[in-house]
Amino acid sequence: MSVRRLDPHAERARRNRLHPRHHEFARPAWRWTSGDGVTRINPHALGAIGPNGIKRIDRSGASVEAAASAGPQASAEPSRRQVRLEAPQAYVAVVPELPEGRLSDHDRDLFGLARQLAEARGGAEAGVAVVAITFQTEVAGLEEAGADRRVDLSSRVEADSYAPEARLAALAAMEAALAPAHWIFADDFPGGGDLGRRLAARLALAGDAAARAATRVWQFADGQTLSRAGDRQDIQREVARVLLALPECAEPVSETLHAATLLDLDALDHELSASDERAAGVADLGRVAVDPQQIPLAQAPFILSAGRGVSDWDGYHHAARVLGASEGASRVAVDDGYMPRSRQVGATGTFVSASCYVAVGISGAVQHLQGITKCQRVVAINSDPSCDMVKRADFAIIGDGDAVLAAVCAQLGQPQPESGDSRHEEVRHDAA
Repeated sequence: MSVRRLDPHAERARRNRLHPRHHEFARPAWRWTSGDGVTRINPHALGAIGPNGIKRIDRSGASVEAAASAGPQASAEPSRRQVRLEAPQAYVAVVPELPEGRLSDHDRDLFGLARQLAEARGGAEAGVAVVAITFQTEVAGLEEAGADRRVDLSSRVEADSYAPEARLAALAAMEAALAPAHWIFADDFPGGGDLGRRLAARLALAGDAAARAATRVWQFADGQTLSRAGDRQDIQREVARVLLALPECAEPVSETLHAATLLDLDALDHELSASDERAAGVADLGRVAVDPQQIPLAQAPFILSAGRGVSDWDGYHHAARVLGASEGASRVAVDDGYMPRSRQVGATGTFVSASCYVAVGISGAVQHLQGITKCQRVVAINSDPSCDMVKRADFAIIGDGDAVLAAVCAQLGQPQPESGDSRHEEVRHDAA
């Protein structure tokens, strides 16, 4: 009987993301637990390419671990297949949200849904292309997301301005120029949920009987879409021209790599020249400054969360103000009375989906990790390099949380004001 031996040095390098050889020993994520407690398996990471070129599937995951331990050159996941579409005959348009100028997980789900619709119409063989329509100049990751073409409308509409009529007019011009078979938006406000409904109303007024928007779409199967209808049964209908989709409406593209070629808008100048519409009496006065602590924790884009490892709470609150972050806390910090119950993050508190989540002095209990499942980037500041939060984090800083926050504020030119009794005199606890 063969006994599996573990190399303690490799195990330490695998757990420590800051180790110089971490990527050499890191295992591909082939099995994980979702926020609802269901075990998920990545079928693309379960197989290995044999010497005859045939992919063999081993659902035990042994081939994944063996390939990872062989070094960075050996990968169980095959390289993506290149897809190039020379002359598109039809389009499926996606208008991503692009929070903070980057593709979000919701945006990648929208492109996954677009690829499903394109394949249902014949895919690349039939010349059906997925086109990304953005109001920003440079967007990274469109090739991996599944876009064959992209349209840059930043010269027509400012990305940060509130101009729904101008955006609608630009999309109407794209409708006249490209005539997409489907339009896909994110069903949220005030972004794609509002813009998609405006476009559907405009198309309906123009005489398009099939332009009634399908809202809260969460699945496409057998030529029909399913939409959430609250506590009632899901609504099943034929695929509409305008789709407003929910998160996790489709699997993101993971097997193909597309071109995302920029479309030349010179031929569309006539349509776009008439797209400069402004609402009468409406003036954009810019963004309104909002106190981050007034944002609901579930909607906060940037959260600075504290746990038992924080002892200088005045310094923590000062760092949150300097960074412009919403404050969060672990259950231990709430039970100790340092933070209100409304700021507790986790399965017993609030599930958050921040773009960036910074955990200071939080060891990473199971309930807390469940609450940050949907966060895009997690930063851990902890003195214990082996804690679960450090293992979960995308980037970790091993050190005293109070000292790190003070150094960050000083680096930003806003050090904490000196005060005689600002620091708590309690015994400092290790993050637990």
